[in-house]
Amino acid sequence: MTTEAIFQTQLIQKAWEDPSFKAKLVSDPKSAIKEVLGVRIPDHIEVRTLEEQPNELYLVIPPNPAGVIKSEAKERAIW
Repeated sequence: MTTEAIFQTQLIQKAWEDPSFKAKLVSDPKSAIKEVLGVRIPDHIEVRTLEEQPNELYLVIPPNPAGVIKSEAKERAIW
C-alpha cells in the first residue's frame, strides 16, 4: 500500500468514526488533516473533499505522467 493510500485510509476511517471531524474535513480539509495527522498541505495544493453517496460513484483521473517533467518530480514525494 502506498503512503498516499495509507494517508487516505486513515482520513476516511477517522471521518467514519467522528462526525465532527468529517464535517471539518468537508468544510476545511487542510486544517482537519493538519489537526489529526500533523500533515501540513502546502498552499499551492488544493484539497477538495466530497462525500460519496450510495447511488454515486466518483472517478478521479490523476494527472497524466507524460505531462510531468522528470527533472521537476522529486523521488518519493507526495506533494
